[in-house]
Amino acid sequence: MAERFYFDTSIWLDFYEKRGKNGEAAFKLIVKIIKEDWIIGYSDVNIKEFKNLGYSQEQINELFRIVKPNNIKRLHIHKEQINQANKISKTKDVPRIDVLQAILSRDNDFQLISRDKHFEKLKNITHARIPEEFI
Repeated sequence: MAERFYFDTSIWLDFYEKRGKNGEAAFKLIVKIIKEDWIIGYSDVNIKEFKNLGYSQEQINELFRIVKPNNIKRLHIHKEQINQANKISKTKDVPRIDVLQAILSRDNDFQLISRDKHFEKLKNITHARIPEEFI
Protein backbone atom coordinates (compact mmCIF):
# COMPACT_ATOMS: atom_id res chain seq x y z
CA MET A 1 0.00 0.00 0.00
CA ALA A 2 1.26 3.46 -0.87
CA GLU A 3 2.11 5.91 1.87
CA ARG A 4 -0.38 8.74 2.31
CA PHE A 5 0.52 12.15 3.73
CA TYR A 6 -1.52 15.20 4.66
CA PHE A 7 0.56 18.38 4.80
CA ASP A 8 -0.33 21.11 7.24
CA THR A 9 -0.41 24.39 5.32
CA SER A 10 2.89 25.49 6.89
CA ILE A 11 4.67 22.52 5.26
CA TRP A 12 3.34 23.53 1.83
CA LEU A 13 4.54 27.08 2.55
CA ASP A 14 7.97 25.86 3.70
CA PHE A 15 8.32 24.25 0.27
CA TYR A 16 6.75 26.98 -1.86
CA GLU A 17 8.49 29.90 -0.14
CA LYS A 18 11.81 28.00 0.09
CA ARG A 19 12.06 28.58 3.84
CA GLY A 20 15.62 27.52 4.64
CA LYS A 21 16.15 24.06 6.12
CA ASN A 22 12.42 23.53 6.59
CA GLY A 23 11.87 24.29 2.91
CA GLU A 24 14.64 21.89 1.92
CA ALA A 25 13.13 19.12 4.06
CA ALA A 26 9.66 19.72 2.60
CA PHE A 27 11.14 19.65 -0.92
CA LYS A 28 12.98 16.38 -0.24
CA LEU A 29 9.83 14.76 1.10
CA ILE A 30 7.80 15.91 -1.90
CA VAL A 31 10.47 14.52 -4.26
CA LYS A 32 10.43 11.21 -2.38
CA ILE A 33 6.64 11.07 -2.52
CA ILE A 34 6.74 11.60 -6.28
CA LYS A 35 9.50 9.01 -6.82
CA GLU A 36 7.81 6.42 -4.61
CA ASP A 37 4.40 7.08 -6.21
CA TRP A 38 2.86 7.94 -2.83
CA ILE A 39 -0.07 10.30 -2.18
CA ILE A 40 -0.31 13.81 -0.72
CA GLY A 41 -3.68 14.94 0.53
CA TYR A 42 -4.99 18.48 0.78
CA SER A 43 -8.31 20.03 1.69
CA ASP A 44 -10.33 23.22 1.63
CA VAL A 45 -8.60 24.02 4.93
CA ASN A 46 -5.28 24.41 3.08
CA ILE A 47 -6.89 26.45 0.32
CA LYS A 48 -8.62 28.75 2.81
CA GLU A 49 -5.39 29.33 4.72
CA PHE A 50 -3.49 30.11 1.49
CA LYS A 51 -6.16 32.62 0.47
CA ASN A 52 -6.12 34.20 3.94
CA LEU A 53 -2.38 34.73 3.45
CA GLY A 54 -2.99 36.51 0.14
CA TYR A 55 -2.27 33.71 -2.32
CA SER A 56 -4.29 33.74 -5.54
CA GLN A 57 -6.07 30.67 -6.83
CA GLU A 58 -3.50 30.49 -9.64
CA GLN A 59 -0.63 30.44 -7.12
CA ILE A 60 -2.40 27.70 -5.16
CA ASN A 61 -2.92 25.66 -8.33
CA GLU A 62 0.75 26.16 -9.23
CA LEU A 63 1.79 24.87 -5.81
CA PHE A 64 -0.31 21.71 -6.09
CA ARG A 65 0.86 21.06 -9.68
CA ILE A 66 4.29 20.08 -8.38
CA VAL A 67 2.71 16.71 -7.59
CA LYS A 68 1.55 14.44 -10.41
CA PRO A 69 -2.27 14.29 -10.70
CA ASN A 70 -2.39 10.64 -9.60
CA ASN A 71 -0.38 11.48 -6.48
CA ILE A 72 -2.53 14.24 -5.02
CA LYS A 73 -5.93 13.80 -3.48
CA ARG A 74 -8.47 16.31 -2.23
CA LEU A 75 -9.91 15.30 1.14
CA HIS A 76 -13.50 16.37 1.60
CA ILE A 77 -14.71 17.85 4.85
CA HIS A 78 -17.97 16.60 6.35
CA LYS A 79 -20.30 18.44 8.69
CA GLU A 80 -19.69 15.92 11.49
CA GLN A 81 -15.95 16.60 11.27
CA ILE A 82 -16.56 20.35 11.54
CA ASN A 83 -18.81 19.83 14.58
CA GLN A 84 -16.22 17.59 16.23
CA ALA A 85 -13.44 20.10 15.48
CA ASN A 86 -15.47 22.91 17.04
CA LYS A 87 -15.97 20.95 20.27
CA ILE A 88 -12.38 19.77 20.56
CA SER A 89 -11.03 23.23 19.75
CA LYS A 90 -12.86 24.69 22.74
CA THR A 91 -11.85 21.97 25.19
CA LYS A 92 -8.18 21.71 24.12
CA ASP A 93 -7.61 25.41 23.36
CA VAL A 94 -6.30 24.61 19.87
CA PRO A 95 -7.26 26.50 16.70
CA ARG A 96 -10.29 24.86 15.07
CA ILE A 97 -8.51 24.68 11.73
CA ASP A 98 -5.69 22.59 13.25
CA VAL A 99 -8.17 20.25 14.91
CA LEU A 100 -9.98 19.85 11.61
CA GLN A 101 -6.73 18.94 9.84
CA ALA A 102 -5.97 16.34 12.53
CA ILE A 103 -9.45 14.87 12.10
CA LEU A 104 -9.13 14.82 8.30
CA SER A 105 -5.80 13.01 8.58
CA ARG A 106 -7.22 10.43 10.98
CA ASP A 107 -10.49 9.83 9.13
CA ASN A 108 -8.76 9.40 5.77
CA ASP A 109 -5.80 7.38 7.09
CA PHE A 110 -3.22 9.99 6.04
CA GLN A 111 -0.07 10.72 8.04
CA LEU A 112 -0.19 14.33 9.22
CA ILE A 113 3.00 16.26 8.47
CA SER A 114 3.47 19.43 10.51
CA ARG A 115 5.87 21.39 12.67
CA ASP A 116 3.02 23.13 14.52
CA LYS A 117 3.17 22.57 18.27
CA HIS A 118 -0.66 22.73 18.54
CA PHE A 119 -0.80 19.16 17.29
CA GLU A 120 0.92 17.91 20.44
CA LYS A 121 -2.40 18.53 22.21
CA LEU A 122 -4.18 16.38 19.60
CA LYS A 123 -2.23 13.12 19.92
CA ASN A 124 -5.46 11.33 20.81
CA ILE A 125 -6.64 12.15 17.25
CA THR A 126 -3.42 11.72 15.26
CA HIS A 127 0.30 11.97 15.75
CA ALA A 128 1.89 14.72 13.64
CA ARG A 129 5.35 14.04 12.30
CA ILE A 130 7.93 16.23 10.58
CA PRO A 131 9.27 15.76 7.03
CA GLU A 132 12.71 14.67 8.23
CA GLU A 133 11.21 11.48 9.66
CA PHE A 134 10.49 10.28 6.11
CA ILE A 135 13.48 11.48 4.06
